[in-house]
Amino acid sequence: MPVLRTAARRGKRALIAGALTAVIAVGTGGWAAGSAQTAVTGPGPGAAAWRADHSLGVPLPDPATAAPADVARFFASLTDAQRRVLAVRHPLTVGNLDGAPVTLRYEANSRALKAERARQLALATNPAGTLQDHRQAAQAADRCAGLLRPGRHILAFDPRDRGQVTEVHGDLAAAQRTAVIVPGSDIDLASFDRSNDPYGTPTGMATSLRAQMAADAPGTRTAVIAWTGYTTPVGVGPDAATGRLAEAGAPRLARFLSGLAATGTPAPAVLCHSYGSVVCGLAAPESGRGEIADLVVFGSPGIRRDGVAELHTSARVWAARDASDWIGDVPNVELLGLGHGADPTDPAFGARRVSARTAEGHTGYLAPGTDSLRNFAAIVLGDYADVR
Repeated sequence: MPVLRTAARRGKRALIAGALTAVIAVGTGGWAAGSAQTAVTGPGPGAAAWRADHSLGVPLPDPATAAPADVARFFASLTDAQRRVLAVRHPLTVGNLDGAPVTLRYEANSRALKAERARQLALATNPAGTLQDHRQAAQAADRCAGLLRPGRHILAFDPRDRGQVTEVHGDLAAAQRTAVIVPGSDIDLASFDRSNDPYGTPTGMATSLRAQMAADAPGTRTAVIAWTGYTTPVGVGPDAATGRLAEAGAPRLARFLSGLAATGTPAPAVLCHSYGSVVCGLAAPESGRGEIADLVVFGSPGIRRDGVAELHTSARVWAARDASDWIGDVPNVELLGLGHGADPTDPAFGARRVSARTAEGHTGYLAPGTDSLRNFAAIVLGDYADVR
């Protein structure tokens, strides 16, 4: 009898896993819609040259191991001239170094983007390249040029693989209320601020959220950070159904949040969309106490936690899903590596439910005029009594 019960349990698990696979594959266009990605981890290009630089007479903080608070103390010990020299010599390191002064990172990333644009322009006319190579390089150069437009504040830029970028909307140094947006699948340098489906992109979500906060609280200084600091899944395939990329991205998000705290930024509300909520669910326990004011997951397939208690966070936890979001058809299980677990909008999970009644689809939560956008703005502003 025990053998039969064990076999039955195994059979049930196999059936659930098969059902999960079928629902995701059929409901989202099939596994062919996604492709396996190699997660970008560790410090960016130039870290070796940074470590070898002894020009200041002291060791530079290791970008792979130094805590953001230690990085902040190191830069505080330097003169303005010394800080600028480091940004000029090592733009990709300084620009991505959590704990470094925000304005210095802007300057460093401007240099890094100019260098990458020049590199791509050279590739676009390289006789050894194909027509497709030339076209792709020209497009990459155009994307760099777009990020270099006056008024844009690039807090992180990594040209490796598909490219990662983080942008600040507003004056981060002066902000009283801040938010960080963590996107889901299909977001990289090419799609960070694409024109189609704008409210499914970090730029569109950040712009809309900040505009809503300005309308609701015009006297409050705000900043919204659009963070694409991890390798996102492409399409809705195996990568989107497993936690592999989220596990690689979570330490990067936790470190980024620690860097904000180290530079004096008020604890942000972290808004996590779709697969980004899986990253947030894994990052929250790694974040320092008080580094997240509110955690908002929306359009979430699950966050690989059974309930709020497993997040081990002092943040208020909120969850939203609109009725037309296809993510609601994905089974909330985690089995044999597939699926992301419990539904955060289930009352048993313990999150505070946020209305998204007028949002439409999987990427419409921050579209202007929606109740979800108004609710998210109220959360960031700390107007909790206005959240419905």
